[in-house]
Amino acid sequence: MQPVNQVIVKDPDILGGTPVFRGTRVPFQALLDYLEGGQTLAEFLDDFPTVTREAAISALEAAKSLLVGQLK
Repeated sequence: MQPVNQVIVKDPDILGGTPVFRGTRVPFQALLDYLEGGQTLAEFLDDFPTVTREAAISALEAAKSLLVGQLK
């Protein structure tokens, strides 16, 4: 798994500081919205080809770690 800061970045010059996948203008929230809406990771990756499968999985693993860490 890549460190989250290598996968997700916040830059005020990119979408007003919305967290996006590094090297893209694709918000991390878009991935969460796809999954919440019942769409698959494959569908997300098809619709946003600038995001790699590795980056998407790393971002989801980082989010999971943060959430689980807060529950302990």
